[in-house]
Amino acid sequence: MARYKIEYNRESCIGAGVCAAVAPNFWKMVVDGKADLVQGIKNPNTGLWELFLETEEDFKINKEAADACPVTVIHITNLDTGEKIV
Repeated sequence: MARYKIEYNRESCIGAGVCAAVAPNFWKMVVDGKADLVQGIKNPNTGLWELFLETEEDFKINKEAADACPVTVIHITNLDTGEKIV
């Protein structure tokens, strides 16, 4: 399997909740009306939340969530090729 990383711009999230509906094991809506990336870690250099994906299934469900996000604040990069998938 290729290695993938999610990068999430929480500050620009509008709280549509589509990510949490599509991939509830990875995304949850919280009290401020925005989504949290479950087990994500904030990168102090970029200000983005990051998570490395472990399986192809994890990649597929998160790609669905990223594709469905109306403000495109979820990005996935293939770490083996450097290609930005979403």
